[in-house]
Amino acid sequence: MTGGLEPTEETDGSVTVRLLDDGDETRTIRCNSYADAIEVVKDRQRSVTAAKILDRDENVVFTSAEMEIEVWETAWEDAKRELSVDVDESDCPYENGACFPGDRCVRCQLSDARGRE
Repeated sequence: MTGGLEPTEETDGSVTVRLLDDGDETRTIRCNSYADAIEVVKDRQRSVTAAKILDRDENVVFTSAEMEIEVWETAWEDAKRELSVDVDESDCPYENGACFPGDRCVRCQLSDARGRE
């Protein structure tokens, strides 16, 4: 048994880091996850002109010429967290955004209790 949760975001080596240097050839490093790609960029971005992360469709999702990797990493983690939240949309008559079918707001609970009396 593992000591913690295993990562759920893994790829088949289709996330790519490209390291561009004015004097040298472009180096390409295949990574198994975005987290691995972020670490590669953090480790090597100071020694190259630009570092890029490409998704499996070869679209550039990060370039160090436009943004710091730490800023992009925070945005990526936030987007990943948003995608992992899977809840039913609330149909609260009081428009309470924190009211869900399994966890009703106080006003809905009171309305339900009044309806049962």
